[in-house]
Amino acid sequence: MCGIFGIIGEYEESKAKKALSLLTHRGPDFCGITQKTNLFFAHQRLSILDAHSRSHQPLHVDNVLLSFNGEIYNFKELKEELTCSFKFQTNSDSEVIIAAYLKWGVDFVSHLRGMFAISLLDGETLYLFRDRLGKKPLFYLDGKSFIFASEIKALVPFLHKTEMDEDALLSYMSFLAPTPPFTFFKGIKKLAAGEYLTFKDSHVEVKRYFDLLDNKPSVITNKDEAVSTLEKLLEESINIRLNSDVPMASLLSGGIDSATINAYALKNGVNLQTYTLGYKNYAKYDERQNAKESAEFLGLRNKEIEITQDDFINASDKVLDSLDEPLNDPASVPLYLLFEQIKKDGYKVVISGEGSDELFLGYRQYFEYLDIQSVSKLANKNWLKKYFRANFSANREWEYYKRIFDDTLLFRTSGENFTDLQKNALMKKNIKDNQSLKYLKSYRDRFENSLHTDESTWYSYIDLNLFQAEHFLSKLDRVSMAHSIESRTPFLDHKLASAVFSIDPKLRYEDGVTKSLLKKIVKPHLNEQTLSRKKKGFSNPYMEYLINSKKIELIQEVNKQTRIFKKDKLDEYIAGASSGAFKQHVWGLYVLSVWVKKYLL
Repeated sequence: MCGIFGIIGEYEESKAKKALSLLTHRGPDFCGITQKTNLFFAHQRLSILDAHSRSHQPLHVDNVLLSFNGEIYNFKELKEELTCSFKFQTNSDSEVIIAAYLKWGVDFVSHLRGMFAISLLDGETLYLFRDRLGKKPLFYLDGKSFIFASEIKALVPFLHKTEMDEDALLSYMSFLAPTPPFTFFKGIKKLAAGEYLTFKDSHVEVKRYFDLLDNKPSVITNKDEAVSTLEKLLEESINIRLNSDVPMASLLSGGIDSATINAYALKNGVNLQTYTLGYKNYAKYDERQNAKESAEFLGLRNKEIEITQDDFINASDKVLDSLDEPLNDPASVPLYLLFEQIKKDGYKVVISGEGSDELFLGYRQYFEYLDIQSVSKLANKNWLKKYFRANFSANREWEYYKRIFDDTLLFRTSGENFTDLQKNALMKKNIKDNQSLKYLKSYRDRFENSLHTDESTWYSYIDLNLFQAEHFLSKLDRVSMAHSIESRTPFLDHKLASAVFSIDPKLRYEDGVTKSLLKKIVKPHLNEQTLSRKKKGFSNPYMEYLINSKKIELIQEVNKQTRIFKKDKLDEYIAGASSGAFKQHVWGLYVLSVWVKKYLL
């Protein structure tokens, strides 16, 4: 895991090196730079495999230059296949990328199994690749020179002026994070999961090289066959992520996902050190007891980390700085503190359970949406439509039925936060109903033009691309790399995800049980207590902390200067947060206010 950075075109050496230094946390083990006229190509290395200096990057072979962030889990198999056509000098996965490119050209990426952000310069042509499911970030700025980096902070110094991108703001309010290609910094863009960029002759072209919807639906229609196929791929995915030359740990909540990862690791002979978070004086958010029960059943060494309100508040500014732009996930702060302790204990790799809910329908709301969707099939629903129109509610549940009656898109990610009607009521800018659909259009178009027709597949597809890739994975990458820790997510293996998209979608939900297939897969390895435990999620007392510390007042202070929001409605949201209403809405407004104050005021 590393940081990549480069400039194609004119640059000032001292400024380029200063920008690169902002990525030191991503790779403190070595800094490599290749530079000449109109080229600055750099790499900050976090040594996980083959720590020898021979594997330092940028790596130069013939006319090809590589700076790569990530892990290629099948690099040994690829190396064996490519040995006859390439003379290897290292034991690293980075050299395998160059060998694969020299043999297969741009299509080399289809041979890789792993997580990656790749910058590859072949003569005068630059290629940037973001991995299939968006685990690793990649940002770029196309101006007088073309500049790319693993994090936004390394690009900000090259902006002539810092301005907020309106599309980033509106998509953030709708979906918790800016949707690709937008970032909050006008001019700085990001690649979406499964995309690659070509820069040649001052021209930028972005294409998609991978799409889960390309997998034919219902190739597998038998539940036993589905369970058998997915179990094999899941076990394989976990096992290949246990390969590391440095100490490795795992997160342990009280749920199925983390227990599954550790159960299969044990089956493979690896007993990972596990970590669990708890909150002082807030037992309702605490998962330590559940995690303890899972650890005792599996025979794991589990370490409990307790945080206080002071811990949370004191760390919050550092955490929001590490994110670079607004990201509405209050779990980022406790997760940052957890990784801080893991770093102190000497671990450089952590395995986590992201992606399971989206693949195996682990959110109860998926089933609720399927029920609401069924209303669209009613032959006579005009009276219901009139009833709902006459009984308006600001709550999202009212909005969901309205969409059915209006024949518009119901599900808009599990991370939908402010609806368009809510945004219009809150913002001084006029927001039209269904305005946020523009940020989902390319994804929805691909879905409607694919062979997939079951709406549950849409739920998984859009959630993996936005709720997971731009929200959860962005958080995981920034807070782990802030402590120079590589995070691995075996549920988000592209072969496993592709297999899920190739089964009959009804197999995931027909019995009305969340994660039904996953529970069948892991039943031999987990106890009934873990399998039947109610999903809790990574909840924490963020709103209590925000209110008690009075940091919530920043929202109104910033709005006095920016006047983005209507004061009365903003006050209504803030007042509601005290009683538990619209908590994530308010946290999102707070995070936004912190960013606006730092960069615009």
